[in-house]
Amino acid sequence: MSDVVTVRALAPTDFAQWLPLWVGYHRFYGRAIADDVTRTTWGRFFDAYEPVNALVAEADGGLIGFAHTILHRNTATLAPVCYMQDLFVAEAARGKGVGRALIEAVYERAKAAGSPRVYWMTHETNATAQALYDQVAERSGFIQYRKAL
Repeated sequence: MSDVVTVRALAPTDFAQWLPLWVGYHRFYGRAIADDVTRTTWGRFFDAYEPVNALVAEADGGLIGFAHTILHRNTATLAPVCYMQDLFVAEAARGKGVGRALIEAVYERAKAAGSPRVYWMTHETNATAQALYDQVAERSGFIQYRKAL
């Protein structure tokens, strides 16, 4: 892999390269993703009425990572906040600054959109990611609770 990494907006022509990363992301977390969810998510990236966005990292003409974000309203600020829902870097590209580059690009996009904050979650066992996250953000101290319905 080249040391030159470009972060850019996802393009409609990226599907064939994005899909293996998407599958790898879900495999990393031990889950399978339904085809209709994949197709719907892909479509949302290009729907002007959806608050879902995607950035990709590219090196040597191929995609090596992505960050998916959602701008949403909240009750603590007037401007929408940015939730980075998914961040993934291909295994061969990890440890080379790709994740940091994607996060920094998310920060830039969120700031340009007027967002006062970017936040995300990771699994408590993902120590490698947390080592990076501790360098580029601060832990909120909140614990997530959820219930499947």
